[in-house]
Amino acid sequence: MFPNAFEYYAPETLDEVYGLLEQYGDEAKILAGGQSLLPMMKLRLAAPSVLIDIGHLANLSSTTETAEGLTVGALMRHKAIETGHWQRYPLLGETAPWIADPLVRNRGTIGGALAHADPAADWGAALLALNASVEIESRIGTRRMTLEEFFIDLYTTALEPQEILTRVVIPAPKTGETFARYLKLERKVGDFAVVGVAIAVDLTSDGTIANAGIGMAAMSGVPLAAHQTTSILVGQHLTPALIKEASESACLEGDPQSDRRGSAEYKHSMARIFVERGLTQILQQWRSTQSA
Repeated sequence: MFPNAFEYYAPETLDEVYGLLEQYGDEAKILAGGQSLLPMMKLRLAAPSVLIDIGHLANLSSTTETAEGLTVGALMRHKAIETGHWQRYPLLGETAPWIADPLVRNRGTIGGALAHADPAADWGAALLALNASVEIESRIGTRRMTLEEFFIDLYTTALEPQEILTRVVIPAPKTGETFARYLKLERKVGDFAVVGVAIAVDLTSDGTIANAGIGMAAMSGVPLAAHQTTSILVGQHLTPALIKEASESACLEGDPQSDRRGSAEYKHSMARIFVERGLTQILQQWRSTQSA
């Protein structure tokens, strides 16, 4: 199937983007990497009459790291994040290789993935675990919001028609060393998650959990932050007993729907298994650093 006819624009400045959004309003769609939007257009699940390709906005494809955190441009490609090696943010490198296949990772962008707001996608879960926020720009200014505020519903975000997502902001760990895991169950290589679990834990030298984040994919109508489970972890020593308690809590969070990828009961069980497995791997890694 072929997409409906559309006009194509490739602006080179944000001002040009804003002008096109003002001119075409709801008829226009922003094209970043195109790895989500174009397949939907080919299936005629989306039929914008105007595409605004923002791939020429070079200032949106860079990163800036400071003592306060890491700022990632919305046009940063998945492959660049996979090879970025940001030592304080190991969850980025853990997550990126799980996204689709090499062709998609070479073209797809972190901002496009978040704006698509698929609850089974990988970046939503990972960035919720990192307590990330997003910067949104329009002609009238810039606003920042947490990812939980950004994700409104299935494939729906807080973006207004004349706004674009420009940056992702990840706060730096304040205490201890960060350990991370991303675990994903997929029906075939490159598929969306049946269940995905992202874990980031800041551990002090004595094994105390200074901070923790757990994000889950395909466990709700939006990417889910498992606050109840992380509240069990913070301030405690990471032990097998605590891991068991946290994993039992995690399987109760979210409201997954039964679908062709699996039943709701199965997804709850996999969330429990992945949280237990991820935290156990983190404990083993931390112990190895202490004995080195």
